[in-house]
Amino acid sequence: MKVSDALDSRISCRKFLSTPVPKETVEAILKGAARAPSNGNLQPWHVFALTGDPLKAVLDDIASQMAETPRGEKPEVPFYPDPLDEPYQSRRFKCGEDMYATIGIARDNKIGRIRQFQRNFRLFDAPVGLYLYIDETMNPRQWGDVGMFAQSVMLLAREHGLHTCAQGAWGQFHSILRRHLSPKDGWILFCGIALGYMDEDDPINSLRTDRATLDDFAQFSGF
Repeated sequence: MKVSDALDSRISCRKFLSTPVPKETVEAILKGAARAPSNGNLQPWHVFALTGDPLKAVLDDIASQMAETPRGEKPEVPFYPDPLDEPYQSRRFKCGEDMYATIGIARDNKIGRIRQFQRNFRLFDAPVGLYLYIDETMNPRQWGDVGMFAQSVMLLAREHGLHTCAQGAWGQFHSILRRHLSPKDGWILFCGIALGYMDEDDPINSLRTDRATLDDFAQFSGF
């Protein structure tokens, strides 16, 4: 698969099949992604890959907390600036509205929206969960490095016929993850990534989010 095809076909998959993913495939994806660039070659990413009973234990533990804390705890790092300025706020709002529209959940259906949000913490039924961490001593450049590693994981997944969903929402249950994964002191959760085979028949996977035009984000000089 060409890189351009992987980029074009990558989506945030929100409904997976239960088909297992072999360990060898996950290893190949992570080994390949380790070629991602990083400032000074620090390679500041740390990954926990879970499936089977270890993953089920995490998901069940979170499910048991949902009734009391349906949106979890305060994340270690804020998801967005507050306030979120334009055009970013409008882009975020439209993305959410378009996603809920694919499954017929109206804006005033608060229960439906909460239930869909909580599906984040079932990994949208994906059989593999990847949890990426970064040392809290790192600065924004290294956070960008981990982002490039995560993108590499998601593109290589497409090469293997798999799909992914990068999930910042896992930051709202970082304490439960820490209890199960035992990351080193000082490591902060960067994101979770659901990994598996996409359910092609589920309408939620029909969403293709908008992208800004080239003129919106790029300026050219001297060409």
